[in-house]
Amino acid sequence: MRRSGRRRSLLVTGGSGLLGSHLMRLPALADWDIVAPPSRLLDVRDAAAVEEQLRSWKPTAVAHLAYRRDDPRTIVQGSANVARAAAAIGARLVHLSTDLVFAGRPEPYTELDEPSPIIDYGRWKASAEAEVVAGCPDAVVVRTSLIYATDVASPPQADVEAALTGRSAMRFFTDEVRCPVHAADLAAAVVLLAERRDVTGPLHAAGPDARSRADIAARRARWMGLDPFRVPLASLAESGLVRPGHLVLDCARARKLGLACRSMDDALAR
Repeated sequence: MRRSGRRRSLLVTGGSGLLGSHLMRLPALADWDIVAPPSRLLDVRDAAAVEEQLRSWKPTAVAHLAYRRDDPRTIVQGSANVARAAAAIGARLVHLSTDLVFAGRPEPYTELDEPSPIIDYGRWKASAEAEVVAGCPDAVVVRTSLIYATDVASPPQADVEAALTGRSAMRFFTDEVRCPVHAADLAAAVVLLAERRDVTGPLHAAGPDARSRADIAARRARWMGLDPFRVPLASLAESGLVRPGHLVLDCARARKLGLACRSMDDALAR
């Protein structure tokens, strides 16, 4: 927690996660007071506690980044609680969502497309989006894609390293396409949106490149000094798994707002 008595304050849920940790280090937050309570002090599933704490802290803005991938109560009810509490005190709300609210298709998805989830996590996040919009109509709902980092270990990096060192049987699909985004770029977008109350509703913010999981893994391996040609490959179509295949977000609206995310080539350049 960082507080200095300055006028503006930002409350961050999920501040210890990959995105939250990058957000907390941004120079752009130097003139903000930051409140980032751990989950043991702010359980977003507890509506009364969330309301009480937000009324106590009175943040100017809230960045709701917290989630538990296998816990629908945290994802859906927790988001609803944060949205209602933020609205009650007039705080700006930036809510983080995911591209997995969509089923996948050859064409990119825009903010005008209706959610069409085909996996549980996507369904829960789509429900969370609906709760946020209902509880805090002026919130911005940021849909993003695979988040990676270069200054700290991230889940994608760990997956690749484990597969190449024989500690995991994971395979990387050649026909599953996403738009990877660097955590620092996404964090900068969250901070900018915390100041832009005129931006509401869904907003797509992801990397500019549509890359397969296999290609992403190969690039990560090369960056880590490992052999990219040893990345174990597979096909989503042949796996029998039900999950989105080609899933690309159209981020034209975000770019017009000045929210630019680097390509993997640029982000991984040494």
